[in-house]
Amino acid sequence: MKIQLENVKPADIEKRSFAIITQELGARQLPAENESVIKRVIHTTADFDYVDALRFSPDAVAKGIRALQEGACIVTDTQMAYSGVSKPALAKLGGQAFCFMADEDVAQSARERGVTRAACCMEKAAALGKDCIIAVGNAPTALVRLYELMEEGKIAPRLIIGVPVGFVNVVESKELILAQDKAPYIVARGRKGGSNVAAAICNALLYQATGRSL
Repeated sequence: MKIQLENVKPADIEKRSFAIITQELGARQLPAENESVIKRVIHTTADFDYVDALRFSPDAVAKGIRALQEGACIVTDTQMAYSGVSKPALAKLGGQAFCFMADEDVAQSARERGVTRAACCMEKAAALGKDCIIAVGNAPTALVRLYELMEEGKIAPRLIIGVPVGFVNVVESKELILAQDKAPYIVARGRKGGSNVAAAICNALLYQATGRSL
Protein backbone atom coordinates (compact mmCIF):
# COMPACT_ATOMS: atom_id res chain seq x y z
CA MET A 1 0.00 0.00 0.00
CA LYS A 2 1.38 3.41 -0.97
CA ILE A 3 0.85 6.22 1.51
CA GLN A 4 0.90 9.80 0.30
CA LEU A 5 2.56 11.92 2.96
CA GLU A 6 1.57 15.53 3.38
CA ASN A 7 4.41 17.91 2.60
CA VAL A 8 4.86 19.84 5.85
CA LYS A 9 7.99 21.83 6.61
CA PRO A 10 9.77 20.79 9.85
CA ALA A 11 9.25 24.22 11.40
CA ASP A 12 5.50 23.95 10.83
CA ILE A 13 4.97 20.47 12.27
CA GLU A 14 4.57 21.61 15.88
CA LYS A 15 2.22 24.44 14.90
CA ARG A 16 0.12 22.07 12.81
CA SER A 17 0.03 19.58 15.66
CA PHE A 18 -1.27 22.16 18.11
CA ALA A 19 -3.85 23.31 15.55
CA ILE A 20 -5.07 19.72 15.22
CA ILE A 21 -5.26 19.37 19.02
CA THR A 22 -7.35 22.55 19.24
CA GLN A 23 -9.60 21.31 16.44
CA GLU A 24 -10.13 17.90 18.04
CA LEU A 25 -10.94 19.47 21.39
CA GLY A 26 -13.90 21.03 19.62
CA ALA A 27 -16.18 22.95 21.93
CA ARG A 28 -14.30 21.77 25.03
CA GLN A 29 -13.12 24.86 26.88
CA LEU A 30 -9.87 24.57 28.81
CA PRO A 31 -9.03 26.91 31.70
CA ALA A 32 -6.95 29.66 30.11
CA GLU A 33 -4.17 29.45 32.70
CA ASN A 34 -3.75 25.69 32.26
CA GLU A 35 -4.37 25.43 28.52
CA SER A 36 -0.76 25.49 27.33
CA VAL A 37 0.26 22.79 29.80
CA ILE A 38 -2.63 20.51 28.90
CA LYS A 39 -2.10 20.93 25.17
CA ARG A 40 1.65 20.30 25.40
CA VAL A 41 1.04 17.08 27.32
CA ILE A 42 -1.46 16.00 24.67
CA HIS A 43 1.07 16.95 21.99
CA THR A 44 3.66 14.75 23.71
CA THR A 45 1.40 11.75 24.31
CA ALA A 46 -1.41 12.02 21.71
CA ASP A 47 -3.67 11.20 24.66
CA PHE A 48 -6.69 13.45 25.20
CA ASP A 49 -7.45 11.77 28.54
CA TYR A 50 -5.07 14.27 30.10
CA VAL A 51 -7.71 16.97 29.69
CA ASP A 52 -9.46 15.39 32.67
CA ALA A 53 -6.53 13.64 34.37
CA LEU A 54 -4.35 16.70 34.95
CA ARG A 55 -5.16 18.44 38.21
CA PHE A 56 -3.88 21.89 39.11
CA SER A 57 -3.79 23.53 42.50
CA PRO A 58 -4.92 27.20 42.44
CA ASP A 59 -2.54 29.35 40.36
CA ALA A 60 -0.10 26.43 39.98
CA VAL A 61 0.95 27.42 36.47
CA ALA A 62 1.45 31.08 37.38
CA LYS A 63 3.44 30.09 40.46
CA GLY A 64 5.59 27.72 38.43
CA ILE A 65 6.30 30.38 35.81
CA ARG A 66 7.17 32.91 38.52
CA ALA A 67 9.52 30.43 40.18
CA LEU A 68 11.35 29.82 36.90
CA GLN A 69 11.60 33.54 36.19
CA GLU A 70 13.15 33.94 39.63
CA GLY A 71 15.84 31.36 38.82
CA ALA A 72 14.39 28.21 40.39
CA CYS A 73 16.04 24.95 39.39
CA ILE A 74 14.26 21.82 38.17
CA VAL A 75 14.93 18.46 39.82
CA THR A 76 13.74 15.34 37.96
CA ASP A 77 13.53 11.75 39.12
CA THR A 78 14.84 10.26 35.85
CA GLN A 79 17.53 10.98 33.32
CA MET A 80 14.86 10.75 30.61
CA ALA A 81 12.89 13.62 32.12
CA TYR A 82 16.11 15.55 32.68
CA SER A 83 17.07 15.06 29.03
CA GLY A 84 13.67 16.29 27.88
CA VAL A 85 13.77 19.59 29.79
CA SER A 86 14.72 22.52 27.56
CA LYS A 87 18.13 23.56 28.89
CA PRO A 88 18.39 26.65 26.62
CA ALA A 89 15.08 28.00 27.96
CA LEU A 90 16.11 27.24 31.54
CA ALA A 91 19.51 28.87 31.04
CA LYS A 92 17.85 32.07 29.83
CA LEU A 93 16.20 32.33 33.22
CA GLY A 94 19.34 31.57 35.20
CA GLY A 95 18.16 28.15 36.33
CA GLN A 96 19.66 24.67 36.28
CA ALA A 97 18.30 21.16 35.89
CA PHE A 98 19.37 18.30 38.14
CA CYS A 99 18.89 14.54 38.24
CA PHE A 100 20.68 12.61 40.98
CA MET A 101 19.69 9.06 40.00
CA ALA A 102 23.15 8.16 38.65
CA ASP A 103 25.08 9.72 41.55
CA GLU A 104 27.22 7.24 43.46
CA ASP A 105 26.34 8.68 46.87
CA VAL A 106 22.65 8.22 46.06
CA ALA A 107 23.22 4.61 44.97
CA GLN A 108 25.24 3.85 48.09
CA SER A 109 22.69 5.39 50.43
CA ALA A 110 19.88 3.45 48.76
CA ARG A 111 21.80 0.16 49.09
CA GLU A 112 22.72 0.71 52.72
CA ARG A 113 19.23 1.72 53.78
CA GLY A 114 17.22 -0.62 51.57
CA VAL A 115 15.26 2.19 49.95
CA THR A 116 14.90 3.36 46.36
CA ARG A 117 17.32 5.70 44.65
CA ALA A 118 14.36 7.93 43.83
CA ALA A 119 13.66 8.46 47.53
CA CYS A 120 17.31 9.33 48.15
CA CYS A 121 17.20 11.75 45.22
CA MET A 122 14.50 13.74 46.98
CA GLU A 123 16.70 13.93 50.08
CA LYS A 124 19.56 15.24 47.95
CA ALA A 125 17.20 17.78 46.41
CA ALA A 126 16.27 18.95 49.91
CA ALA A 127 19.97 19.39 50.70
CA LEU A 128 20.54 21.61 47.65
CA GLY A 129 19.35 24.67 49.49
CA LYS A 130 17.88 26.08 46.28
CA ASP A 131 14.42 27.08 45.16
CA CYS A 132 13.28 24.16 43.06
CA ILE A 133 10.52 22.63 41.02
CA ILE A 134 10.33 18.88 41.59
CA ALA A 135 9.27 16.92 38.49
CA VAL A 136 8.48 13.24 39.12
CA GLY A 137 7.57 11.18 36.07
CA ASN A 138 8.44 7.65 37.05
CA ALA A 139 8.93 6.82 40.72
CA PRO A 140 6.04 6.99 43.20
CA THR A 141 8.58 6.51 46.01
CA ALA A 142 10.01 9.91 45.05
CA LEU A 143 6.62 11.53 45.65
CA VAL A 144 6.14 9.68 48.94
CA ARG A 145 9.57 10.73 50.23
CA LEU A 146 9.00 14.28 48.99
CA TYR A 147 5.73 14.40 50.94
CA GLU A 148 7.54 13.18 54.07
CA LEU A 149 10.32 15.75 53.66
CA MET A 150 7.74 18.51 53.34
CA GLU A 151 5.99 17.30 56.48
CA GLU A 152 9.38 17.34 58.25
CA GLY A 153 9.99 20.91 57.10
CA LYS A 154 13.10 19.95 55.15
CA ILE A 155 11.97 21.07 51.70
CA ALA A 156 9.48 23.56 50.31
CA PRO A 157 9.18 23.08 46.54
CA ARG A 158 8.04 26.04 44.48
CA LEU A 159 5.98 23.53 42.47
CA ILE A 160 5.47 19.76 42.40
CA ILE A 161 4.91 18.05 39.06
CA GLY A 162 3.62 14.64 40.08
CA VAL A 163 3.08 12.38 37.08
CA PRO A 164 4.60 8.95 37.81
CA VAL A 165 3.28 6.12 35.67
CA GLY A 166 2.50 2.54 36.63
CA PHE A 167 0.50 0.29 38.91
CA VAL A 168 2.19 -0.07 42.31
CA ASN A 169 1.61 2.84 44.73
CA VAL A 170 1.28 5.26 41.80
CA VAL A 171 -2.28 6.40 42.47
CA GLU A 172 -1.68 6.53 46.22
CA SER A 173 1.47 8.65 45.91
CA LYS A 174 -0.34 11.16 43.72
CA GLU A 175 -3.22 11.37 46.17
CA LEU A 176 -0.72 12.33 48.91
CA ILE A 177 0.37 15.31 46.85
CA LEU A 178 -3.21 16.25 45.98
CA ALA A 179 -4.14 16.20 49.69
CA GLN A 180 -1.28 18.39 50.96
CA ASP A 181 -1.38 22.17 51.07
CA LYS A 182 2.31 23.01 51.55
CA ALA A 183 3.23 23.36 47.85
CA PRO A 184 1.42 24.04 44.57
CA TYR A 185 1.10 21.04 42.27
CA ILE A 186 0.31 19.75 38.81
CA VAL A 187 -0.67 16.07 39.09
CA ALA A 188 -1.85 13.50 36.58
CA ARG A 189 -4.49 11.66 38.56
CA GLY A 190 -4.66 7.89 38.08
CA ARG A 191 -2.10 5.54 36.57
CA LYS A 192 -1.04 7.58 33.56
CA GLY A 193 2.05 9.74 33.35
CA GLY A 194 5.71 9.24 32.56
CA SER A 195 9.03 11.02 32.24
CA ASN A 196 7.97 12.46 28.89
CA VAL A 197 4.90 13.99 30.53
CA ALA A 198 7.02 15.48 33.34
CA ALA A 199 9.37 17.05 30.80
CA ALA A 200 6.45 18.32 28.70
CA ILE A 201 4.96 20.13 31.69
CA CYS A 202 8.34 21.64 32.58
CA ASN A 203 8.75 22.86 29.01
CA ALA A 204 5.25 24.31 28.84
CA LEU A 205 6.13 26.41 31.89
CA LEU A 206 9.57 27.31 30.53
CA TYR A 207 8.22 28.44 27.18
CA GLN A 208 5.70 30.70 28.87
CA ALA A 209 8.34 32.02 31.24
CA THR A 210 10.62 32.94 28.33
CA GLY A 211 7.86 34.32 26.11
CA ARG A 212 7.79 31.52 23.54
CA SER A 213 4.40 31.15 21.87
CA LEU A 214 4.12 27.35 21.97
